[in-house]
Amino acid sequence: MIIEVDMYEKIRELHVHERKSQRAIAKLLGISRTTVKKYCDGAQVPWERSGTSGRNPYVVTDDVIHFIRSCFEEDEQENINKQKHTARRIYDRLVDEYGFTGGESTIRQVVASLREKRAKVFVPLSYEPGEAVQIDWGEATIYLRGKKVKINLFCMRQCYSADIFVKGFHRQNEESFLEGNVNGFEHFEGVPSKVIFDNAKVAVKEGFGTHAKVQERYKTLAAHYVFKTEFCNIAAGHEKGLVEGLVGWIRRNVLVPIPRVDSLDELNKVLLERCLKYRKHKINRRDLTVGEMARHEKTAFTVLPTYQFDTSKSTTYKVDSFSTIKFDFNHYSVPMDYVDKDVSIKGFGNEVIVVYKLKQIANYPRCYGRGETKYSLEHYIDLIEHRPRSVFNAKPVKSNVSTQLIEIGKQLAGPREMVKLLRLCVDYGEVNVIAAVHNVTVQQDLSLDLIRNLLVPITYVAPISINDEVKVKTPELSQYDKLIKGGVAI
Repeated sequence: MIIEVDMYEKIRELHVHERKSQRAIAKLLGISRTTVKKYCDGAQVPWERSGTSGRNPYVVTDDVIHFIRSCFEEDEQENINKQKHTARRIYDRLVDEYGFTGGESTIRQVVASLREKRAKVFVPLSYEPGEAVQIDWGEATIYLRGKKVKINLFCMRQCYSADIFVKGFHRQNEESFLEGNVNGFEHFEGVPSKVIFDNAKVAVKEGFGTHAKVQERYKTLAAHYVFKTEFCNIAAGHEKGLVEGLVGWIRRNVLVPIPRVDSLDELNKVLLERCLKYRKHKINRRDLTVGEMARHEKTAFTVLPTYQFDTSKSTTYKVDSFSTIKFDFNHYSVPMDYVDKDVSIKGFGNEVIVVYKLKQIANYPRCYGRGETKYSLEHYIDLIEHRPRSVFNAKPVKSNVSTQLIEIGKQLAGPREMVKLLRLCVDYGEVNVIAAVHNVTVQQDLSLDLIRNLLVPITYVAPISINDEVKVKTPELSQYDKLIKGGVAI
């Protein structure tokens, strides 16, 4: 019988102080003599219980225990997380292979006891200045232009100083990964001796850990910036624990509440500011701040090369008759002057840049959809001016201006006036054009000249001050008299 402390106190008091017999104590307290015998001498206490009856299940022999342990050893050798022996599978094998007659619950209890997890213990590590950085990917949720989306955070952390760098990308692709590395080195103003990463496909072609084969472009990046690549073992996050902790820290301390931004550039400015602010932080059991240690570590880094590594996914494309180029399943417009010419396309993690003979002719936020076309109104405005009747059906117009502006254009005197309104949008911005229309009073008739006058500010001309009295030197006419006397004809 299991008793409470109050009952235990009464048993001990009657036995020790009043010298009552076990039979008398049992009768007085209304409990069994077995319970009194168990607790009266203080050899056992009620607050320390084993949780079981203390009886060993007779069916669990040494052979059964040995078999269960052999199942555990087999699982450890195979090292496949999702294909390990469960208590149910061990029980089934005992029944089928050894004729076990006990119950499944008995085996479950024994398996749980033998499989009792040990607390994880890690070896404290120490790094020299400039020796290594750790990198990792993490996910986070933000509101991008009002829509909730998942983004990927590239995180880099110095092993000596714990200085941090974080940048958001749409995808964990190769160009984003390479760009994150280069941006991180530039943020730290130097390159470490080695970079520690896991076995993600953006960096590893095949294998893992010390047997990993590096992807060609990452190998090229490492050669250019002169660092060694080091990869962790599978399911060994503790091997890059510094940066693993950074991913969670950013989510909790920077991205709460969930940010609402119009672009990843806007978010990355916030992340960079927080990285710089972190340099004022002082880590527990360290004498210097993160920034002070980072300045010391910078002196041990390899100097950045003069040429910045091109991290983009690059290709060439002939501009089609719609003045667009194709990149990664999507189209982007370029100025009409480049139709039928070969241009270079550089796809970075978050941006697409179009170049012609070393001159940048267009750039867009990178689109990761399929079959989409991104138009820029200024690329088509000259053509639309020559073909004004297309203005209300032109895709570059519909995809770039609001319905509100189109309705304003319909109040004007025909398509040509609408084209002129679009030109004002290109020159002054749509927001300013709509604001100017709202400033038109009800009594005034809406016209393009009126909108233009409201957009173009009247230049104030300062009045010119003129002295009231202008001094004029009196002419000397005596010279004429001398000329006449001398006989010179005038």
